[in-house]
Amino acid sequence: MNNETSIDELDARLIALLDAEPRIGVLECSRRLGVARGTVQARLDKLVARGVVRSFGPQVDPAALGYPVMAFVTLELRQAVGHDAVAKRLALIPEVLEAHTVTGTGDLLCRIVARTNAELQGVIDRVLSSEGVLRAETVIALAEQIQHRTLPLVSEAAGNL
Repeated sequence: MNNETSIDELDARLIALLDAEPRIGVLECSRRLGVARGTVQARLDKLVARGVVRSFGPQVDPAALGYPVMAFVTLELRQAVGHDAVAKRLALIPEVLEAHTVTGTGDLLCRIVARTNAELQGVIDRVLSSEGVLRAETVIALAEQIQHRTLPLVSEAAGNL
């Protein structure tokens, strides 16, 4: 395993602590982890610089904001326009939460939310009106079976600690 992409037990414990208590300070982290404040700060800085830890902001639930309808939309693009140009246009639509370039029959996979099914149709219409989008295939999510998570992956990366 490459040292630049690996994490150890302390990194995993630090990430788990921050996941459980995002508002905790570095000093309290050091106390709970039993290491020096400087060690926690250095580890945290390194994890952020490497992109392992991407944010410290709140995790917002779209349904709690009034957007309970979630759909996954696969877009087929006009190749001459390109993924980047379409992604820039999609980023202007607030209900488009994510967009990923994918393999398979489509070109982009988007996670979209709406307040109602009728509003979802309106969002999809706005997506389809983006220059470069040829067609969309939509799958509406009925229920969330596994909430977005990363801690099991952190544990696996650290050697199943």
